[in-house]
Amino acid sequence: MTKHRIYSISVASVYPHYIAKAEKKGRTKAEVDEIFRWLTGYSQKALEAELAKGTTFEDFFAAAPRLNPARSLITGVICGIRVEAIEEPLMRELRYLDKLIDELARGKKMEKILRG
Repeated sequence: MTKHRIYSISVASVYPHYIAKAEKKGRTKAEVDEIFRWLTGYSQKALEAELAKGTTFEDFFAAAPRLNPARSLITGVICGIRVEAIEEPLMRELRYLDKLIDELARGKKMEKILRG
């Protein structure tokens, strides 16, 4: 089975789109970064280093210091598919990230987004 194309795309190439989506709705880059850090366990400095290196999504999630165990609480539909029903582990991680950014853009409070 061939890998999905998104796996080989750099996180840095998509990151500005996450920022733009959030800012368009009055949210901030700092909030997007907080989501990335919460989900993956990267520090701000390590996140910035991964973005600067052009790390692919596959490598970004594979090297994540600590995937947040509370991420399994993320449910709902993204791109017409229920997040919790996605069987491919890496695609599920990507969709978790997408779902959190969507929630941010929709105006949800950070404590709710981060399942606090």
